[in-house]
Amino acid sequence: MNRDGLLSFLSSVLVIIIGLLIGFIVLLATNAQQAWPAFQTILTFGMRSMRNIGDVLLHATPIILTGLSVAFAFKTGLFNIGASGQFMFGGFVAIVISIHGVSMPPAVRIPVAIIAAALAGALWAGLPGLLKAYRNVHEVISSIMTNYIAMFFIVYMIQSNESIFNRGLSTSAHLPESSNLPRLFFPDIFRDALGAGFVSSRVNIGIIIAIVVAVLVYIILEKTTFGYELKACGFNPDAAMYAGINQKRNIIFSMMISGSLAGIAGALNFMRGGGVGIGIIEVLPVEGFTGISVAFLGLNHPIGIIFSGIFISYMQLGGGRLSTYGFSSELVETVIAVIIYFCAFVFITKSLIGRFIKKKERGI
Repeated sequence: MNRDGLLSFLSSVLVIIIGLLIGFIVLLATNAQQAWPAFQTILTFGMRSMRNIGDVLLHATPIILTGLSVAFAFKTGLFNIGASGQFMFGGFVAIVISIHGVSMPPAVRIPVAIIAAALAGALWAGLPGLLKAYRNVHEVISSIMTNYIAMFFIVYMIQSNESIFNRGLSTSAHLPESSNLPRLFFPDIFRDALGAGFVSSRVNIGIIIAIVVAVLVYIILEKTTFGYELKACGFNPDAAMYAGINQKRNIIFSMMISGSLAGIAGALNFMRGGGVGIGIIEVLPVEGFTGISVAFLGLNHPIGIIFSGIFISYMQLGGGRLSTYGFSSELVETVIAVIIYFCAFVFITKSLIGRFIKKKERGI
C-alpha cells in the first residue's frame, strides 16, 4: 500500500471511530445504564448469525449503488445530490414493468425491469446535466429540485393507477413473486435454525449485481479513454477544453451514468421481495442521501464503496435493535445518523492527517 492509500485508510478508520464514540456519548447522555449493552448491539448484531450477515448484504445493495452514483459524478467534477429522485424513478419503472410484464418469462422480465430502471434514472439525471452544460445551472440546485419533482410525480402516478396501488397499505402494490430477484443458493447459506426448521435472509443476487457494477465503474473510470476524458473535465475543465474534449457532452454523460446507477439501486431495492414498496408519503428515500456518506467513506473509490456500503448497512442493522433497550425510535435514528453522516468528514480528516505528517517530517 502506497502512502496515499495508507493515508486514505487511516482517515476512514478514524472517522468511523470518532462517529462511534459520539454515538456512544449520545447513548450515555440519554440512558447511561443501557448505553453499553446498546452500543455492543450496534457493534456485534450484524454478525451474530448467518441470517444477520445476509440481511447486512441485502440492505447494503441499494446504498452501494447510490454511493457509486454519487462517487461517479464526484470523480467527474459534479455533485449529484439528486440520487434520491433517480432512485425513486428507477424503482417506479421497475415496479410497473414487474407488475404489467407478467406475460414475459422471469428470465426476460427481471433484466428488462433493471435496464429500464437504469434508463429512467439516466434520463432524470440528464435534466440537471443539460442545465449544467448549456446554462451553467449548478447541479446541486437543479438536482435537489428534481428530487422533489420526482417524489410528487411518482406518488401521484401510483395513487392514480389502481393496478400498482395498494390502498390497504398505502404503498405501491406487491410484486409477483416471479418478478423478485432470484435468491439462488443464498437461502441455504444465510439462514438460522428455528425450531425444527430454518429461517433465511432475503438476500439475493442484487448484492452480486452491485459488486459487478462497482467493478465496471472502476474499469470505466480508471482503464478507459472515456473515463479519462470524464475525469479530465472534472479535474481541470480548461485543460480538457484545450485538449479538444467535448466538455458539455461529458457533463451530460456523467450525470446520466450517475443517474443510471441510482436507478438500478431503486430497481434492486423494490425487487427484493418481502413486500417492499414505494410509500405514498411525501418523504424522499434515505438511500440517496446515505449514498453520499457511503461514497465519501469509500473515498469515492468504486471498490472502497463496496466495503463502506456494507459497513454502513451493518451499523444500521445493529442500530435498529436499540429500541429493545428502551431507547426511543427518534434517538435510535439520531445515533445512527451521527455515526453514518460523520463518515462524510473523511476528506477533511484525510487532509488534517496529511498536514500533520508533513509538519512532523519538516520537524515543525
